[in-house]
Amino acid sequence: MIRNYKPSDLQTLRQITAICFEKVSIDKNIEDRFGRIGDMDWKERKMSHIDDDTEANPDGVFVAEVEGEIAGYITTRINHATRIGGIPNLAVLPQFQRRGIGRQLIEKALAYLQSKGMLYARIETLEQNPVGTSFYPTMGFTEIARQIHYIQPLSKPKPN
Repeated sequence: MIRNYKPSDLQTLRQITAICFEKVSIDKNIEDRFGRIGDMDWKERKMSHIDDDTEANPDGVFVAEVEGEIAGYITTRINHATRIGGIPNLAVLPQFQRRGIGRQLIEKALAYLQSKGMLYARIETLEQNPVGTSFYPTMGFTEIARQIHYIQPLSKPKPN
């Protein structure tokens, strides 16, 4: 069952994010390369994206349930000026994958975006995400470009 997001879902969505994005997160890549940054680990940084998504467009967040348990979610963003809607985050817990839940979530998000007047839907994934790179084209998405992410420390660690 796909349903609308409720604020009481937030903690569960954050936990799903921490589980599902470990191998496919820029934030995890940064931490693997440079270590923990400040007082926040990669999970907390990535989970904060869900906070942002649910605050920015709570009506465009959808939750998948299986037998009363939250199995996954999808978030959307609306841009009335460009008429290109976004899908910033999609996650399905490993034990619920390969059941068509991701497909149902994307279909729900696309219908929502279309109902809000969007003419296109945009989704991104990392090259290191084999599920995203193979699944999104089957859902009708066309690859447009590849992007390279760089990071640089702004100060050198002080010697002890």
